Amino acid sequence: MWLGWNIVWLGALLIGLNGTVAWASDIQHHRYEELVRALFVVQSECPYITRIYSIGRSVEGRHLYVLEFSDTPGIHEAMEPEFKYVGNMHGNEVLGRELLIQLSQFLCEEYRAGNQRITRLIHDTRIHILPTMNPDGYEVAAKQGPEFNGYLVGRGNSREVDLNRNFPDLNALMYYYEKTNGRNHHLPLPDNWEHQVELETLAVIKWMQNYNFVLSANLHGGAVVANYPFDKSRDPRIRGKTTYATTPDDKIFKKLARTYSYAHSWMHKGWNCGDFFDEGITNGASWYSLSKGMQDFNYLYTNCFEITLELSCDKFPPASALSREWLGNREALISFLEQVHHGIKGMVYDNNNNPIGNAEISVAGINHDVTTGVDGDYFRLLLPGTYTVTASTSGYLPSTSTVTVGPAEAIQLHFYLKVAPKDTNLTQSHHSKKNLSSAKVGPR
Repeated sequence: MWLGWNIVWLGALLIGLNGTVAWASDIQHHRYEELVRALFVVQSECPYITRIYSIGRSVEGRHLYVLEFSDTPGIHEAMEPEFKYVGNMHGNEVLGRELLIQLSQFLCEEYRAGNQRITRLIHDTRIHILPTMNPDGYEVAAKQGPEFNGYLVGRGNSREVDLNRNFPDLNALMYYYEKTNGRNHHLPLPDNWEHQVELETLAVIKWMQNYNFVLSANLHGGAVVANYPFDKSRDPRIRGKTTYATTPDDKIFKKLARTYSYAHSWMHKGWNCGDFFDEGITNGASWYSLSKGMQDFNYLYTNCFEITLELSCDKFPPASALSREWLGNREALISFLEQVHHGIKGMVYDNNNNPIGNAEISVAGINHDVTTGVDGDYFRLLLPGTYTVTASTSGYLPSTSTVTVGPAEAIQLHFYLKVAPKDTNLTQSHHSKKNLSSAKVGPR
């Protein structure tokens, strides 16, 4: 009996990351004050690679704290990608919140222990972790506890608004532009949008505006599957019928979802929570159509590719289940984060080697462009293959290069744009600029 017990725990203790070992001690749920304390403990233990900042407050005044990991906390380094994890968007879906606390502690501990994989990740990536987007809803759910928590108790914020149905609806505009050859990225927000969203949603949108995120995941509960865009169907709703809604980056989104699913201990097996998802992944609209969600908003308004991770059958699992869930998700959380380093990246300069911000990067055959950040750097997630890539911006002649992307780290591809002659008739890209006017309760 003693031998069997130790074999079980030996499996639980092995980290699987460069042979280092971490103790999977008992994990408890964290109320708001305990969560804040846990984040500040991590920051105090790893002060040179972490920073805590608030992106705003909830309706009831709780800070939405982010813990950042970087070798230069608080500073964007050119060509170093920005990554984010968002947890607890639905207040009663709590596993993501606890996993992100554990991930924060793990990154700090492994960095201090000299784990080469984690050290490289922190040195080459700026990682932002928001454990709870909905602290008010969590407190409502936590008062009920795991045993008595209802399916909807604490799901919304303190005004009972579902935050994953609260972002500006850019899908309808995108689907119109697809038919009229309009913009394919960074769609405009509707007038007075700030007054149409909740405080928590507003804070996250402002966050997206301030950081040039490249890759993200949004952690939910109530199913076990990696869900990728689009969430909103292009077709009118027909009872009992769902339709797959592809993005121009459908292949890379499938790859991102599979990365998490297959690195997860059981998600990839497909049968979970009484549902079957082949390979443990699904297109959002193919599952059920959802409007005004955060996942689609990321893709249509920013440079960021986001997927939604459904991580537990129980929305509010008991504390006794948290250690197993952490061990089941740990490698997946790290593997998905590493995907930010695939594809191409580079700088866009003018004739005098000055970086150009807000230049467009277009890939032939993929109708979704990205833009350079304020420092002139860009990041474009791509699968292995050969691509024709063009950089363009107003007042400059476009520049085109061919690049072959491998399965390893991102290929660097820089562009140098020449000032266009004054009589040259140029648009910023091959996509029209004239169209600038705005236009079931499940786990997600």
